[in-house]
Amino acid sequence: MLRKPAVAGLFYPEDASNLKRLIESCFLDESGVGFIPELNSFDGKDYPINVMVPHAGYQYSGAIASHGYCKIVQNGFPEVFIILSPNHTGLGSEVSVFNEGEWITPLGNVEVDKEFADEIISSSDFASADFSAHIREHSIEVQLPFLQYFSSDFKIVPITMGSQSFLASNDLAKSIFEAGNKLGKSYAVIASTDLSHFNNQEKANKVDGFVLEDIEEMNEFKLFEEVIQYNITMCGYGPVMTTIVISKMADKNESEILAYQTSGDVTGDFSSVVGYASGIFK
Repeated sequence: MLRKPAVAGLFYPEDASNLKRLIESCFLDESGVGFIPELNSFDGKDYPINVMVPHAGYQYSGAIASHGYCKIVQNGFPEVFIILSPNHTGLGSEVSVFNEGEWITPLGNVEVDKEFADEIISSSDFASADFSAHIREHSIEVQLPFLQYFSSDFKIVPITMGSQSFLASNDLAKSIFEAGNKLGKSYAVIASTDLSHFNNQEKANKVDGFVLEDIEEMNEFKLFEEVIQYNITMCGYGPVMTTIVISKMADKNESEILAYQTSGDVTGDFSSVVGYASGIFK
């Protein structure tokens, strides 16, 4: 199965040269890390970090995403990136695993690790092989060029969460952890999420602050409770809960929020904004 780009030319440029220049500008932006990191080598089995990154158009959230990707690049690439996203389209199964084939971007093709994907599915009560949830979903696609800019030597397992329940998140974390241990492959989890949507800047900063505090405390219980209690329109709380749980399973017990801003900080319109953050679990 070849997964063709759905948002090239919309969320990021469809021309490879322009895309590379935009990625560079995201790193060099005043809200970015301020430099373009060099890819280090990684030779170990246990990858030291997982990350959380946003998934809006690069002009809005790319600079914030650069903070998470800088950490990945500085640590070197593992064999596999498990990329978790919410399901914005409503298509597909509860937890949809794109389990074979390649994803196409303007920077080339990325191979899906079928062995890893199938092992996750086999040990999960929620995950199933499903392509329909991924065809028009943007929140995994936009992550790939950030990785491809630095290397083509990696595989992916794309997973879209139609169900972001506490049970589904815990089940998926356990399944990824067990699959990784069984196969003995190095991997990192990338949680793709934006934060609150369409509040004014003051309210966005307040409710996003609740979420970011929960993430820094590695408290998936409180994160889930506050998203429901305060009706926080964070689209990818399931991927983040999953990443917190699997990080703790792998003795990554600390979290750090690397950068935060809203779309209003980019556009100057603070009446209706979306929040973006990058973080690491280590």
